[in-house]
Amino acid sequence: MTVIVFTFVLLLGNLLKEILGLLVNGQASLGVVFQAIALLVPFVWVFALPMGMLTATLLVFGRFSADQELTAARAGGISLISLATPILILSLLLSGLSAWVNMDLGPNSREKYKNLLFKFTTDISTFQIPEGRYIRDFPGYMFYVGKSRNGTLEDVMVYKLGDKTNSPSAIFAPRGRLNIDFTNLVLIVQLFDAKGVWFEGDHGMPVSGDFDLDQFKLPGFDKNRKVSLRDMSFKELRAELLNLEQGLSQPLELVKPNDPKAKEKRAAIQDQVRDLTSPARVQLHRQVAFSFACFGFTLIGIPLGIRVHRRETNVGFAIAIVLVLIYYAGIMLGLSLDKHPEFLPHLILWVPNFIFQVVGAVLLWRANRGI
Repeated sequence: MTVIVFTFVLLLGNLLKEILGLLVNGQASLGVVFQAIALLVPFVWVFALPMGMLTATLLVFGRFSADQELTAARAGGISLISLATPILILSLLLSGLSAWVNMDLGPNSREKYKNLLFKFTTDISTFQIPEGRYIRDFPGYMFYVGKSRNGTLEDVMVYKLGDKTNSPSAIFAPRGRLNIDFTNLVLIVQLFDAKGVWFEGDHGMPVSGDFDLDQFKLPGFDKNRKVSLRDMSFKELRAELLNLEQGLSQPLELVKPNDPKAKEKRAAIQDQVRDLTSPARVQLHRQVAFSFACFGFTLIGIPLGIRVHRRETNVGFAIAIVLVLIYYAGIMLGLSLDKHPEFLPHLILWVPNFIFQVVGAVLLWRANRGI
């Protein structure tokens, strides 16, 4: 039940931020919304599974202790370790499930979700040239648009900036139109009743009437965009890391052994390899380290639930949120240092697991002895 609650909350945040606008504007149907939800669920399970396991453990053992059932069990000769063993086994099984979600299902679903979102965001109703200011998003050009409504433009000024081979050009048009070539993801600008001078090299051409500008690549939309490291599966990250290491290590072969500065050159190249491969290595370790969150949360949740000795649900949720924030703070620290390999960020990602498991094991041992 707690996993369902956290899944709903995390889904709601993503849907409100990215999908609701498309639904309100009529760009996406309810079918698309349900498809987006189905693709997002595995991604949010990365966080919902450990959070749900921690909250459930705190609620169950807090109530178990508050109702004196733990005292009754001990009086019957059943130790806390015996009671907790099935829960710990369940947490290990959930860690295995989390590993599959973290390393394969989640990243693949997230990438498919982004592709779905990309399909509906590359639409003329969402892509607009901003009004009332100069735009420099297109290399070599500068635009000014008085009004922009659903692809219809008013009071358009276009400046083609000069370079070594071309003189600067300027055109004004009271009306214009934006069109998108969805196949090539380029922007086509048509000007009506335009006036100005257009240069091609040193040859200037007066413009009077309708005029079609060059095709422009849509800023922010890359048909062949590369999958980000965060959205790669474990297998893809390993391949990416291997390719980077092999490609960047080739210069080492060019360093001659008899070169008096061979040692310094090799050290510089190795530092460069380490700097450029660090982000991929950090994401690789994040997926594996995060998979053990269920076990660490369960190990610390059992004794804490007993110590808190409360049956209220809101208390269990509050403690779970605090522990989750502490755990994720360590994870975020490691991720924020992914471009600083000298701090070993891939090992920092394992610190929260180590702390939670050690502290949890000590507290569980003490609780079992009644300390």
